[in-house]
Amino acid sequence: MNEIKRAFKNFSAKKIIVLGDVMVDTYIHGKVNRISPEAPVPVVNFDSRTYHLGGAANVALNIKALGATPYICSFIGNDESGALFEKLMTEKNLSNKGILYSDERITSVKTRIIGNNQQLLRIDQEQTDDINSVMTYNLVEKIKEIVKSEGIDAIIFEDYNKGILTTPLIEQVIAFANEHDIVTSVDPKLKNFLAYKNVTLFKPNLKELKSGLLTDFKYPQEKDLFLAAVENLNQQLNCQYTFITLSENGVYMKYKEKDYFIPAHLRNIADVSGAGDTVISVATLCIISGLEPYHTAEIANLAGGLVCEKVGVISVDKEQLLNEAIKTIN
Repeated sequence: MNEIKRAFKNFSAKKIIVLGDVMVDTYIHGKVNRISPEAPVPVVNFDSRTYHLGGAANVALNIKALGATPYICSFIGNDESGALFEKLMTEKNLSNKGILYSDERITSVKTRIIGNNQQLLRIDQEQTDDINSVMTYNLVEKIKEIVKSEGIDAIIFEDYNKGILTTPLIEQVIAFANEHDIVTSVDPKLKNFLAYKNVTLFKPNLKELKSGLLTDFKYPQEKDLFLAAVENLNQQLNCQYTFITLSENGVYMKYKEKDYFIPAHLRNIADVSGAGDTVISVATLCIISGLEPYHTAEIANLAGGLVCEKVGVISVDKEQLLNEAIKTIN
């Protein structure tokens, strides 16, 4: 237990770059009492509008909640939503050192219409084409500059398929990180799934694993096919830790020749939004703080479950997580 307490205490000394797609999450809340006479759709009587940091920025918020220092590295547009994103960063006391601006891109915004506490509609304003070679160069140089000035312990790749993470950028940043003994963690999406060769930690969910490897099987019934898929993934990526979230079946971690299957803990699930962001944040911090693979997987598993008990995208509570870890881990 002392090892876990020590690691949690060490979180505050850690500095992590979060590299990937950022966005503004907008929520419009209202009440629904009738159907529109114009079309068969509900009429929402407006109550409130709120704005939140989303995408890779939510990972940064989790890292900050755990006591470490995050640096978001990404592009936003020179637009009204970009200015709002910066304002939200300032309000959350996040550094903007890694934020670059572009006249060629818009800032991603996801607007959710909530009526009677139920999501009715989502509107996406976004640009999903890849950033160009000049933007890639500028972002890589910005990362190198922050590593040099701040002393970075880890880089988390947070991919939402919005064009920030391109194959050339991924390859350059991983090579640079490995040269400087910086841990790399990946929360992948399908588009760049097999581009993350030689990373430290690769964390897909079960659906992403199947899609990324163009395979299918039933889990947990066909565990042998699952393990074959993991072996296939490891051969292609050469990652140190393979960490797969299995929804109601818990998590799986492979490190070197050891496999760890960790069951989910019984909880009242209110909302799974943002659980993956919490899991990658906690797992990365555990690794760079020296915790063994089993403890890393178990604590990240606990963290994902804790945030699912609350409605909305929220950051994990560090003290609550430490208390749960001490109670749960033998």
